Amino acid sequence: MEAEFAGADGQLVQRRWTEAAVAVRFEQLPPVAAFPVVPGRRWGPGWWWSATTAGHVMHGSQAMCMQLMLLDRDPQVVGLSARPVRLIWRDPGSGRGLTWVPQVFARYANGGALLADCPAMTSPAAGRAERAAAVLEAACAAVGFTYRRLVPPDKMVAANVRWLTGYRHHRHRNAGGLEQAVLKAFTAPRPLMAGAAAAGEVLTALPMAYHALWSGRLTADLTRPLGEHTLVSTGCPDSAGDDAEQGREQHAR
Repeated sequence: MEAEFAGADGQLVQRRWTEAAVAVRFEQLPPVAAFPVVPGRRWGPGWWWSATTAGHVMHGSQAMCMQLMLLDRDPQVVGLSARPVRLIWRDPGSGRGLTWVPQVFARYANGGALLADCPAMTSPAAGRAERAAAVLEAACAAVGFTYRRLVPPDKMVAANVRWLTGYRHHRHRNAGGLEQAVLKAFTAPRPLMAGAAAAGEVLTALPMAYHALWSGRLTADLTRPLGEHTLVSTGCPDSAGDDAEQGREQHAR
């Protein structure tokens, strides 16, 4: 199997997949293929500002944008890119050359990586997508990566995550110096608004609570509507959240 991607000069480079997977930082590369603009479709290509990378990642559909949101709030993800590599192989039966460009690449703090596609439906892959998925699963497993088809989340989860994305910027983490007070307020499960009020000025503490829910430092049942009575509790020890953030900063450097 071969990998095709953009080189330092912007020209396409082709290398053996097993070599490229080790040597190339796919999370830093631009798309190897443009996202198509389909006449008549209400949703076209756009950009997602990633809190993980502090930069923009391109997307080509609502389904892909949602998966970027979900990956962006995963504390183990330290890098994200869109369509950075085209995989090329020969069909063992016909000998015909085949290609596939996965939609998303995510780098994890432990050095592992995810190649993924973002279907708009939850139905299993079929036809060419099904055949490509089997090949990509094997190719990724051979280099310690993972390939997955990321199916859309529950509608309520999607709506709540979209709301929390508005508080993903790091400026919300410790506004007014209330970070520890906000986390302490939810040591035991507590309604969102009550905890924010207990931590200090609600207008300052509430955005911090949303940021903590975004980053996983606080948790809540996102399968239900997120509101003032939602029970919120501490998600992970402070050190775990700090370690994940430090890992992202070190990776960026």
